[in-house]
Amino acid sequence: MSVSLFKKFLDCEARTMAELRGDYTPPLSNALVVGSYVHAAFENPEAFAAIEEQYSDMIFKKRGGGKYADFETADRMIDCLKADPFVMFALEGDKEEIYTGELFGAQWKIKVDSINHIRKTFSDIKTTSDLHKRYWSTKYDGWVSFVEEWGYVFQMAIYREIIKQNEDEYYTPYIVAVTKENPPNKAVLHIDDSRFDFELEFAEMKLERILQVKSGEVDAVGCQKCDYCRTNKKLSNTMEIGDLINV
Repeated sequence: MSVSLFKKFLDCEARTMAELRGDYTPPLSNALVVGSYVHAAFENPEAFAAIEEQYSDMIFKKRGGGKYADFETADRMIDCLKADPFVMFALEGDKEEIYTGELFGAQWKIKVDSINHIRKTFSDIKTTSDLHKRYWSTKYDGWVSFVEEWGYVFQMAIYREIIKQNEDEYYTPYIVAVTKENPPNKAVLHIDDSRFDFELEFAEMKLERILQVKSGEVDAVGCQKCDYCRTNKKLSNTMEIGDLINV
């Protein structure tokens, strides 16, 4: 189990199982590549060069030279972070360290962007459209920031526990956030420890079904909204209009 796989199961069980079986490959999005591109810039020059080569058709224009707009934006984000001493201080540490552990009956694997064993901290770069944009969340039953909306508090809670199992000590997580605005906005975010208990309870509650679906004990259910479900959708009944916003 990984944080990304856990979140995929929550989004759509049917699509995730199709991916695991090799029956479905999700389309590669610019947003995903931009995220990898920004992360690689803070890993090492070799990793960044490898990303540029792997996704050269998406990054570089075929005619006229230069990069496509999304990656010009990504370059501004990278420059914005690198120009800030406090950001670079927060990102100091060993890069891309892998840890494994056990939580709630499942084996987990994590890869930490940057971990500092001297300060007992770890950090992760996150890109977003706007630092202060609000989202309505059914999980939290209220308005939340992009950090909660995209599961980053959950991610930090899981990472914190797995690191504790390996290092015998809780490390403090930080999120280095940078926006896609021009010019970019940025922040180094900390998370109050009181938030982590809820995330771990959430993981324990959801994981039982996820493991049952993954093992084939119960059938996967489609979300009926993602690209996989839309492609494979077969109608068998009508829908009352109120259900359009409750699915």
